[in-house]
Amino acid sequence: MSSSQFKAPILNFNNNLWGYHFPVPEDIARNFIDGTNRRVICTIEGSIKIHSALMGSKTGWFILLNKKLVQELKHIPEISVVLEKDHSEFGMEMPEELEVLLDQDEVGKNHFMSLTPGKQRNLIYIVSKVKNTNSRLNKALAIVHHLKEVNGELDFKMLNETIKYYNNLGKLN
Repeated sequence: MSSSQFKAPILNFNNNLWGYHFPVPEDIARNFIDGTNRRVICTIEGSIKIHSALMGSKTGWFILLNKKLVQELKHIPEISVVLEKDHSEFGMEMPEELEVLLDQDEVGKNHFMSLTPGKQRNLIYIVSKVKNTNSRLNKALAIVHHLKEVNGELDFKMLNETIKYYNNLGKLN
């Protein structure tokens, strides 16, 4: 199946683990699950694209939404959703800045590739959430530097400090 379209309300689990989400009908969700791979690309309201995963609960399938997106969509009682299978290597689009650095640094790339898919996506997200090219490059440089410094044993607290350092270097230029 190439894609499926449906409408869904934005709901909130109101607990410490899960927050805002929209339900995905069972028959549609099953079409996009391939073993343990549940990665999908959601196009919401025809223009907002997010890479996500189908999540399961006792009550059915759902896709999580971040607070920023919920604020953008809060005026819409039922959102229009198109789902398609995500065939990307990492379950989301790799920012060019990080891709180029990893291609140029074999040790950094080996450390990155040895991380779990979730940690890889987390690092990709850290770089891609920034709009400014120089800031994305600084974050990518910090990530590769950190992975090499800690021999691939990712430490997010240390990584944040390294990112701050690289961001400050960028401000000096």
